[in-house]
Amino acid sequence: VMAQRALAEAMELMANAMAQEAVSRTADREAQEARRGGEDELRLERFMNNKPPIFKGGYDP
Repeated sequence: VMAQRALAEAMELMANAMAQEAVSRTADREAQEARRGGEDELRLERFMNNKPPIFKGGYDP
């Protein structure tokens, strides 16, 4: 009975540790994607600050 209880507790601790690791990994991935999105925004801002050519008119072959 005590061995079963110890085994059950060990399995519960293991499950909690695995769940915690998964949550941490997900948070890391989300933070990385957020940083990447910020880089794209800065890239667009830099492009717009360099006065890109503006399209005026239509296509006339």
